[in-house]
Amino acid sequence: MAAPREEAPGSATISASEKVDGFTRKSVRKAQRQKRSQGSSQFRSQGSQPELHPLPQLKDATSNEQQELFCQKLQQCCILFDFMDSVSDLKSKEIKRATLNELVEYVSTNRGVIVESAYSDIVKMISANIFRTLPPSDNPDFDPEEDEPTLEASWPHIQLVYEFFLRFLESPDFQPSIAKRYIDQKFVQQLLELFDSEDPRERDFLKTVLHRIYGKFLGLRAFIRKQINNIFLRFIYETEHFNGVAELLEILGSIINGFALPLKAEHKQFLMKVLIPMHTAKGLALFHAQLAYCVVQFLEKDTTLTEPVIRGLLKFWPKTCSQKEVMFLGEIEEILDVIEPTQFKKIEEPLFKQISKCVSSSHFQVAERALYFWNNEYILSLIEENIDKILPIMFGSLYKISKEHWNPTIVALVYNVLKTLMEMNGKLFDDLTSSYKAERQREKKKELEREELWKKLEELKLKKALEKQNSAYNMHSILSNTSDE
Repeated sequence: MAAPREEAPGSATISASEKVDGFTRKSVRKAQRQKRSQGSSQFRSQGSQPELHPLPQLKDATSNEQQELFCQKLQQCCILFDFMDSVSDLKSKEIKRATLNELVEYVSTNRGVIVESAYSDIVKMISANIFRTLPPSDNPDFDPEEDEPTLEASWPHIQLVYEFFLRFLESPDFQPSIAKRYIDQKFVQQLLELFDSEDPRERDFLKTVLHRIYGKFLGLRAFIRKQINNIFLRFIYETEHFNGVAELLEILGSIINGFALPLKAEHKQFLMKVLIPMHTAKGLALFHAQLAYCVVQFLEKDTTLTEPVIRGLLKFWPKTCSQKEVMFLGEIEEILDVIEPTQFKKIEEPLFKQISKCVSSSHFQVAERALYFWNNEYILSLIEENIDKILPIMFGSLYKISKEHWNPTIVALVYNVLKTLMEMNGKLFDDLTSSYKAERQREKKKELEREELWKKLEELKLKKALEKQNSAYNMHSILSNTSDE
């Protein structure tokens, strides 16, 4: 049973000044970590729990007694304990832990123990232990990339329940036709909600469990995909927060890999309306590797999706976050690794205009990541096949950087790229060099003309000011002479 969260004694609060001072805030975080690692349990019990008494060992029971004893142990493990209080119910907690360990071993090493009558008790025990309302984060300023996550206090029991659940699903005796009465849409919905747990250990178990359920329950597959779709849409357009995005994407990568061809319209829509907009998320770094994998899986299934995907990425290209730009460039390279030459021709112009901007970036990591494309043999072959289109797009930026960029590493990389491009088409390279220099001369001439014009305007302004001043002086002299007369 869940109960309200309580602040641990002596817990530190962050003042307004500490929020501004990052160093102070980090020290406060460290002081809070001990509390945070114990403060997430929702198994707070109201009132005392009955004391558990050890039941006989399953291995010591006769074959006729084992099934009844198995169900008794499952029922015993439905009782929950308060792990926020480290000194209460110690004996009962240990009895439950030992019983869960015994149940894990029992279903792992024995055949014929998962009979039809046991399914109800098994699912009831699993549900009682893992399903609960997740608490809000202890830290409203929680940064998943920097802060320690809140760990589940009752993990000594929950871990064993998840292990038992997996052994149950993976058992040769497991029958989906019976289990579907209990593992239904409501059960899966509750399971998916748990992916928002801050504890990475729990999310890792959930990932494996959901993958097994997807594989064994054909009737639940469409529902699981739909609910993941809904979670992602809420994440993108409403909450901007969900702890289990990376794990759900990892499951999706496997699911996408198994899609039959031709792809259904709903799958293509999921790619374009959900996965591509997910690139706008603030916490992209936490799940970008899994997201990029899903996108590439789709393109390997259907190459005609390449153009809309790349145009979608260009549409959402980061404007102010260099870290995200580096991630986008990495994903573009993964896509180019699997692109077909015919599809490459469709996107080469807008894509290399963006790459040209990245190469010109004053942030050296962005420029460096873009220039690394020329280390990829397959991308080089695509560039060489389309050098007449790509070189004119890239040349101006590369030539300018070679003369002006502040970072010597970038300048060295640019020289290597220019050398490679020159070897691909020397004549075009020379023509572009000549036209670039001529254009620069024209620009310099225009600049001089502008400067000369401004100079003349300044002189004219000064001349008019002097004339006005002289006119005023003459008028003053005339008036003075008149008054004297």
